[in-house]
Amino acid sequence: MILGLAAVDPAAAQESPLLGRWRTAVQGGVVEIHRCGAALCGRVVDAARLRRNPDQTDVRNPDPALRSRPLRGLRVLDDFTGGPTTWSGGSLYDPASGQRAGRGSLTLVEGGRLSVRGCIAPLMCRTQTWTRSP
Repeated sequence: MILGLAAVDPAAAQESPLLGRWRTAVQGGVVEIHRCGAALCGRVVDAARLRRNPDQTDVRNPDPALRSRPLRGLRVLDDFTGGPTTWSGGSLYDPASGQRAGRGSLTLVEGGRLSVRGCIAPLMCRTQTWTRSP
């Protein structure tokens, strides 16, 4: 899937319905989507393994220099532009596998769910559905 970059008004990013906490599809994770300039980014705020051991680090990162950074607060969504309900062009990072998807999309779908899609190659994509977290 080829995703284009879209211009974004900073006010649109501020008012995006994507802002806030989202429960991921696996491992009881919670990602908080926030503004980063005119774009949207997301960081890990909770996960089942963090509740068991809050000192978890990014041990599966392919870069040995980054393996000691804490998982809590780790940016896993970076520089998504667009809006108001579809944001694209950003990158995603999966700390469970250490893989980075170079291009992705975030789409608000019916029922207040979020479709999160990341691609590591044009035909190698994965999609998860996240739900709003209190």
